Amino acid sequence: MIKIFTKVNREERVIQFGEGGFLRGFVDWILQITNEKTDFDASVVVVQPIKNGLCDKLTEQNCVYTHIMRGLKDSKEVVDKKVIDVISRCVKPYDNYEEYLNLAKNPNFRFVVSNTTESGIVYEKDDKITDAPPKSFPAKVTHLLYERFKLNLNGFIFLPCELIEKNGETLKKIILKYADDWNLGDEFKAFVEEKNIFCNTLVDRIVTGYPKDEKIDLGYVDNMLNTSELFHLWVIEGPKGILEEIPFDKTGLNIIVTDSLDMYRTRKVRILNGAHTSMIPYAMCEGIETVKDCMENEKMFDFVKKCVFDEIIPTLDLPKEELISYANDVFERFNNPFIKHLCASISLNSVSKFKVRVLPSLLEYIKRENKIPENLVFSLAMLIKFYKTSTPTDDADIISFMKEQTVAKILANKSFWDTDLSFLCDEVLKYVD
Repeated sequence: MIKIFTKVNREERVIQFGEGGFLRGFVDWILQITNEKTDFDASVVVVQPIKNGLCDKLTEQNCVYTHIMRGLKDSKEVVDKKVIDVISRCVKPYDNYEEYLNLAKNPNFRFVVSNTTESGIVYEKDDKITDAPPKSFPAKVTHLLYERFKLNLNGFIFLPCELIEKNGETLKKIILKYADDWNLGDEFKAFVEEKNIFCNTLVDRIVTGYPKDEKIDLGYVDNMLNTSELFHLWVIEGPKGILEEIPFDKTGLNIIVTDSLDMYRTRKVRILNGAHTSMIPYAMCEGIETVKDCMENEKMFDFVKKCVFDEIIPTLDLPKEELISYANDVFERFNNPFIKHLCASISLNSVSKFKVRVLPSLLEYIKRENKIPENLVFSLAMLIKFYKTSTPTDDADIISFMKEQTVAKILANKSFWDTDLSFLCDEVLKYVD
């Protein structure tokens, strides 16, 4: 067990919903460094948001674990190890709901972070304040806030990490809905609105979790060992004043506090996700297994590079140097020798992914340049070919339509693309029958 490290006692100031690999390899790693480099000096209380989780396993190690980051930096392999001792304890609402509600009584708590998956920030109409606990994450938070309100204490700064658009705003909206459902009163609703800050955030890091298929010799046993790539980015849409309370700006980390994260979300979706979605159907048609294999295939690498640098970046409005730097980081991440990212896994629901991640770049390129982006159109053709000739994973109706209909009818299907792409038919037919 990892008991050879002396744990530092710090003031509990952060409530964290979720104990999985991502939060431990992203937020807790960030807070560890924030403690080391600034006078923040805070610890985290982890709340296990579901009945069965990892809290018992974490508690067995006194909530101390090792995080290892691995990847390429300036084309050289880098491995960085850090022991994380920022978590003070775990609370399990399904075992002891009173202990959970007692968190509301501590005036020092100021921050709430969460990662309850994309399906976590949802409204469950059957949740009641009398449930111990209610099912949904927002309902649990609503009850905690209500206890806080009754004690006349300050609210929280929410930094949700769930991968949904406007995660903070959505969480607040659902909390206010429960306030109405549970008849908690206008004063409580005013407390939610005025005494709490709900930040929208964008997180970007591949956390690969416990290394199940490899042996990493630490010199000690750590059953909560966690691994990730080197790259990290946290964009927080909120008032600059939060940096006076949590000094991320003094850490040297890739954390941006901004009044609008839209351009950063667009950058990630168009470049990182867009590069994936552009190349994966082509890779599947070529029988290429992993993203790293794509990077090592001269033809595939040249294709993806042209997609990103020649046709996607010209459609974005951030400074060109910043976009190129981000794109170079993306390609270095794709080359990470420690991550086996299967093309087949990424190919799930490729039609809807293409619509969101690639098509906006394709259409914007035509609008700005008044010509066809050859590589992005080729990726569209490969998408159609992949569905017609291979075994895609998608909705059955989408698969059957793609297999049975002509290219012309596929491109004209507005339910797929939200627009009629018939004008691209001749270009696409150059590459697919």
